[in-house]
Amino acid sequence: MRDKPAKSPYTTPATYINAQSAITGLRGRDLFSTLRNVALQGLKHPVYTARHALALGGQLGRVMLGDTPHQPHPNDTRFSDPTWTHNPLYRRGLQAYLSWQHQVRHWIDDSELSDDDRSRAQFIFALLNDALAPTNSLLNPLAVKELFNSGGTSVVKGLSHMLDDFMHNNGLPSQTTKDAFEIGRTLAVTPGAVVFRNELLELIQYKPMSEKQYARPLLIVPPQINKYYIFDLSPTNSFVQYALKNGLQTFIISWRNPDVRHREWGLSSYVEAAEEAMNVCRAITGAREVNLMGACAGGLTIAALQGHLQAKRQMRRVSSATYLVSLLDSQIESPATLFIDEQTLEAAKRRSYQRGVLDGRDMAKVFAWMRPNDLIWSYWVNNYLLGKAPPPFDILYWNNDSTRLPAALHGDLLDFFKHNPLTHPGGLEVCGTPIDLQKVTVDSFSVAGINDHITPWDVVYRSTLLLGGDRRFLLSNSGHVQSILNPPGHPKANFVENGKLSSDPRAWYYDAQRTDGSWWPSWLSWVQERSGAQRETLTALGNQNYPPMEAAPGTYVRVR
Repeated sequence: MRDKPAKSPYTTPATYINAQSAITGLRGRDLFSTLRNVALQGLKHPVYTARHALALGGQLGRVMLGDTPHQPHPNDTRFSDPTWTHNPLYRRGLQAYLSWQHQVRHWIDDSELSDDDRSRAQFIFALLNDALAPTNSLLNPLAVKELFNSGGTSVVKGLSHMLDDFMHNNGLPSQTTKDAFEIGRTLAVTPGAVVFRNELLELIQYKPMSEKQYARPLLIVPPQINKYYIFDLSPTNSFVQYALKNGLQTFIISWRNPDVRHREWGLSSYVEAAEEAMNVCRAITGAREVNLMGACAGGLTIAALQGHLQAKRQMRRVSSATYLVSLLDSQIESPATLFIDEQTLEAAKRRSYQRGVLDGRDMAKVFAWMRPNDLIWSYWVNNYLLGKAPPPFDILYWNNDSTRLPAALHGDLLDFFKHNPLTHPGGLEVCGTPIDLQKVTVDSFSVAGINDHITPWDVVYRSTLLLGGDRRFLLSNSGHVQSILNPPGHPKANFVENGKLSSDPRAWYYDAQRTDGSWWPSWLSWVQERSGAQRETLTALGNQNYPPMEAAPGTYVRVR
C-alpha cells in the first residue's frame, strides 16, 4: 500500500475552470453579482470588515519593518528571480502582496456568506489576485533588466506585440510563434491518404510502417472541439506513428470545421458519421471488428456509438474501446460550476443558435483562464514587458488552431452537463435509440491525467465505472494534452494503476501501484491482444470502392 500524500491530488481540479465551464461560458453579470454580494457583506458587517482591515494593517506594518510573514507557493515560479528576496524594496512589495492575498482569503472564509457564495468569491478573488501580481507590471525586475539591456527597445517591441494581439489574437497574449509551423509540412506529416469523405468528416488511412500488421484496424476519433493532428504533431511524439510501427492498421477521423450552414449538426449527426467511417475501415481492411479510440469529446462520441450499436444488436463490429481523458459522467464539482444555472445554460444555447456556431476562440478564452498564470500572465510578461516573441511550441500551435461547434452539438453538450444522462439507462437518446452503457460489454481502456483541469481525473474514473465489460483505468502524471502525448522515453513520465476498481477514486488511488515510463506500451500490449492475427502488410491504401482521394492531412484540417 502506498503512503498517503500530504495533499491528495484528488482535490486539485476543484479550484479550476473545467470543460463544463468552457462549453457553457462565464457571464460577466454572474461575476459582478458575486462581487456585489461580497461588497454588501462588507457593508452589512463593518466591525467584521474593520477587524480584518486592522489585521492587514498590522501585517503591513511588520512587512515595512522587514518581517517576512509569508512565502510564495513552492510551485509559483513568478517570484523566482533573486531580486524578490534580496532587494529590500522588492522584498517588501512581495510581502505586501502576499499579506493582501492571505487576509482576503480569511476575510471571505470568515464571512457569513453561504458556502456556494464563499466558493464563488474565492474563485473570483483568486483570478483578481493573479491579475494584480507585481510581476505583471513594468516594475518586474526582469522587465527592468531587459529595459536597460535593450536600451528601451523592449518597451517598443512589447507595445507592438500588444497591438498585434489586440487586433489578431482575440485580445489575449500569443502563446506561440504561429508562422513557425505548417500543417502537412512540419505538423501532421505521417504519410497517408483520405479514403472517404462526407459532409462531417474525412477518413485518413495511414501507410503501414511495419513488416506485419494486425487484422483488426484502429480507428481514432478526436474531439470535435480541436483538430485531429494532436495525434500526429511530429515524428518524435506522434501517436499515429507509434501505432503504425507496432503493426496496427491506423485510421483517423478529421472533423470538418463547421460554419453557420451546419448549425443543425448534433451528437446524433456525429455518431452517424463515425459509424459510417467505422464501416469504411471494415470494408477496406476486410475485418469484421474495429478497435475504437476516442479522446475528450471523441470519447463521448464512441460511447454513444457503441450504445447505439448495442441497441441495434450490432456490437460485434467493435473489438475494444479506448477512452482518453473522456467524460461520460458529467458531474463536476468546482467553484466555476457554481456560476452555471438554468439561466446561464439557456443563454448559452440561445447565443450559439443565433450565431449558428460556438466560436472556438470563445472557448479558448475560457480555457486560458483555467490556468491564468501559465496561459496568460506568463506570456503577458514575456511578450509585453520583456518585448520577446513567444517561443515556437507545437502543442500550443495546435491548441490555438481552434474550431467551431455547430449550435445543435453545443446544445447537446450543454444538456449532457445539465442532466448527466449516461449515469442511468436510457437517459441519452442517440439516432433514435436509448443508450445503456452497462450493456456495452466491449473491453475498455481508460486514461486520465492527474493534473488535468479540463476533465478532472476523478470524474474520468467515475466515467469508467459506467461501462460494462472488462475495464482498465490508468492515471498518468500529466495534464489534459500531455496525457495523450506520452511517448516512451519521456524522462518524467509515469502512471499509476490499480486493477481493482472501487467506487471511491481516492481509495483506488491510495492502493494503486506506480510505474515509471509512458502508458503507451501498456496500452499497446492490451490493444494488440484484441487486434486479431498478424499477417503480411498490405501497402496499398483504400480499395476499389474507397480509392485514395488526396494525400494526408487532407482538406478539412486546413479550414479555419
